[in-house]
Amino acid sequence: MATQAKFPREQIGSNNPIFSQIRTTIETPFYGNNVVKVTSLKEAYKLAAASPGTIVTDMPVYNPEAIGLDSDAKVLLFNDGAVSGRAASARKIIGEPGVNTAEYALKISEAVYQTRYKKMYHAEVYVGLHEDFMVKAHLLIPEGQENIMYSWMLNFQYITDEYFNMYQRSKKLEHEGDIYVFSDPTWSHPDHPMGLTCFDPEHNCAALLGMRYFGEHKKGTLTLAWAIANRNGYASCHGGQKRYNLADGRKFVAGVFGLSGSGKSTITHARHNDKYDITVLHDDAFVISTVDGSSVALEPAYFDKTQDYPLTFEDNKYLLTVQNNGATVDENGKVVIVTEDIRNGNGRAVKSKLWSPNRVDKFDEPVNAIFWLMKDPTLPPVVKLKGAELASVMGATLATKRTTAERLAPGVDPNALVVEPYANPFRTYPLADDYNKFKALFQDRNVDCYILNTGSFLDKKVTPAVTLGVLEAIIEGTANFKPWGNFSDIEIMEVEGYVPDLNDAEYVDQLKKRMEDRIRFVESRATEKGGFDKLPDDALAALKKVVSELK
Repeated sequence: MATQAKFPREQIGSNNPIFSQIRTTIETPFYGNNVVKVTSLKEAYKLAAASPGTIVTDMPVYNPEAIGLDSDAKVLLFNDGAVSGRAASARKIIGEPGVNTAEYALKISEAVYQTRYKKMYHAEVYVGLHEDFMVKAHLLIPEGQENIMYSWMLNFQYITDEYFNMYQRSKKLEHEGDIYVFSDPTWSHPDHPMGLTCFDPEHNCAALLGMRYFGEHKKGTLTLAWAIANRNGYASCHGGQKRYNLADGRKFVAGVFGLSGSGKSTITHARHNDKYDITVLHDDAFVISTVDGSSVALEPAYFDKTQDYPLTFEDNKYLLTVQNNGATVDENGKVVIVTEDIRNGNGRAVKSKLWSPNRVDKFDEPVNAIFWLMKDPTLPPVVKLKGAELASVMGATLATKRTTAERLAPGVDPNALVVEPYANPFRTYPLADDYNKFKALFQDRNVDCYILNTGSFLDKKVTPAVTLGVLEAIIEGTANFKPWGNFSDIEIMEVEGYVPDLNDAEYVDQLKKRMEDRIRFVESRATEKGGFDKLPDDALAALKKVVSELK
């Protein structure tokens, strides 16, 4: 699928649905006489390596030619001062109730004006790695921010002959223009102390203002790509997907959905001590076709935490760029990074596609099972959801805890349990769209649905070994699920040491309260943001049925 960048003159104007006030404001500066186009990854690397404050480590990039870099390329480290995470409170979505288009168009136009004395870099990438789903994205960013641009080009697919030809073969999308992202990390405004990320998702554009963190640029671009996918026959997925190629010839495709810190990447890349032949699609961003159940990865690289990877870990040889980590000198006088979040929380790195040895960009096979990853202390390590409505609404009320990947506004409790529908805080379209698409996967395509609690059950930590053991039993078909209490649509696989006692009144009360929290969340969607995210009645009914059966 290809987006449109050039137009016949008679199609340029207010009658073309691709254009809008915000899009025109954002796209216009891309053509300024202060703009330099960066057309290759090698050029972006040189600019980033020379950018003030960059640390060119003595750690070589692994197999750089396969990435599109010169043979002497090194891992680059750049730190963002006091900023090391996303700011959800800075997001403004054009089209949502209470968001004034004229106000933000004016603020963006002023931000553009303030960059007129700066050299600006224009970079291009593809989002989506198969001709079934590919869209083109543009980034405009000031001189001095070369590390963000370089990481952005690494994270998505920089333009090569192979991908250019693939893009030319892809289906042209009706009324979908290229993605345009305008960024000025040095911007500030008294109305927006944490910065401003303003999206016009219907017109595929965004302004990222006052945002130093690379993750804002990665997720900001994905926000727009996911919106395009949602409009064009795909379920948009903030999750990981892998395929188990089993010895008996069966293939098992598993999708795992969870926020940062939930174990999403760990599960996606787990090799199970090489018990299985495993193929990875991606650990963060993909789309599932509502037509045939196939899946397409949106990114070649991985944006991973460095917290769990000491310097000597083998995985670190796949680093390309590193953000918000320390540096020191080893016994040989070589400059190396200091990981494990010693400097700050949420240290990050862009890792090469080569990190996953058996990686593909599309699964033709339809997904077999979806796993919602939650950190809800009232849930055992695994339950199976049978009804399509309950399976989908439990994804819509996915419960987790906040992580260091997010900067919180003053007064927000960092320890509170929160609901993040489908583990995707980057949705810009009505929540009902996701609910209906996942419900259709469960109902029409017979996809199985499970909840994996990767936090603690009551006060006992659910270890990665327990989670992976459960997963292996499901994949191998040896998992023994049985009815759980009086629930008609929930089954349980009892795991030793984690068996819930439904005769314990205190436990039942806590479980009931957590389900009632979900009910309140769904009910609140009917009024929040003017009902923009209201869910169908059957979603609420499925949750109320669970509570009524909890006796």
